[in-house]
Amino acid sequence: MFKKKKISKIPFDEKTQRPILRCSICTGEQVAGFKDIQTGKFQEVMVIRNDKDLDIFREMYGIGDVPKEY
Repeated sequence: MFKKKKISKIPFDEKTQRPILRCSICTGEQVAGFKDIQTGKFQEVMVIRNDKDLDIFREMYGIGDVPKEY
């Protein structure tokens, strides 16, 4: 029926950034992004509403498990 879109991998600097899933305890909102290892600054990439969104984020950046941070 529908063709699955090919998602191209977007590079990120693994030496200075690490992927995390920032989660809110109160609202349950989840935001995927990258945290700078030295400064701790969070760079938001996308809101995660379900498992499919998380799979898209992991496929976009070519990463495996994404740790959660509260």
